[in-house]
Amino acid sequence: MAYNMKEIVAERPSRFTSGHRMCAGCGAPPVARMILRALKPEDHAVIANATGCMEVSSFIYPYTSWTDSYIHTAFECTAATLSGVETAYHSMKKQGKLPEDNHTKFIAFGGDGGTYDIGIQSLSGAMERGHDLTYVCYDNGAYMNTGIQRSSATPRFADTTTSPAGSVIPGKMQSRKDLTEIMEAHHLPYVAQTIAYMNFKDLYEKAEKAIYTEGPTFLNVLSPCPRGWGYPTEDLMQINKLAVETCYWPLYEVENGKYKVNYKPAKKLPIEEFLKPQKRFKHMFKPGNEWMIKEFQEEVDKRWQALLDLEEMSNKAE
Repeated sequence: MAYNMKEIVAERPSRFTSGHRMCAGCGAPPVARMILRALKPEDHAVIANATGCMEVSSFIYPYTSWTDSYIHTAFECTAATLSGVETAYHSMKKQGKLPEDNHTKFIAFGGDGGTYDIGIQSLSGAMERGHDLTYVCYDNGAYMNTGIQRSSATPRFADTTTSPAGSVIPGKMQSRKDLTEIMEAHHLPYVAQTIAYMNFKDLYEKAEKAIYTEGPTFLNVLSPCPRGWGYPTEDLMQINKLAVETCYWPLYEVENGKYKVNYKPAKKLPIEEFLKPQKRFKHMFKPGNEWMIKEFQEEVDKRWQALLDLEEMSNKAE
């Protein structure tokens, strides 16, 4: 359905309810809430959630913020767990143990630690096998739940507890893994990168498309973390905006191999605008460290241009 903010946000009941214990200013709760609002009211969902911030804060037995069926599973096997449930569901329908008009959707949530790193083997397997499920990575760029250790989603030069910026190293030395493109390399029917920005329209529409596209689909959603990134809690949406307007986190989708960039800033902001409000990058602004900002900008520009080139090639191939 067409996105209507009043109808979707104000009138449709939330399937991820208040009362969870996520930090103030965390990007993950609005992501989960809006994605689940993309479900049709009459449809049921089975949610699998990897160990991580969202799990430990939203499902503290016997309390839960999830109104649909919910499975907490280990870091490494979220996609495998959900693919097993999805397979059992179709088997039960064939056996007549579930009515034909039962409509259940299967959605996995995992942080970047449980998706980019520990869980990538089961994620890749589930995607390759073609299970009818949607996997959502809420990417906060480190292992935030266990002490802000670096992950492969952590951007270069970020200060974490296992890549501390100091006299020995200037923060994390490696570039951030591009998991969205890795998922596209699985030739999925739908892959998208999004964020909670611009009245949630982009996030909602991509969630709806992913959930109701037959087969395995993947959403990569940037979910800032005030503790790990070091920004004031009230600045969550401003950080989201700067991630998009600097093209650090482009909004795009790939539908059956065709790329579409959903938002192109009229005036692309310099990457300093995104980096400066975050304490994890404060060392980059010390005298003598200008080279870090320069290299960070070059990488952002390179990835942005590569994305634009992919979109252009997709259009030419039609």
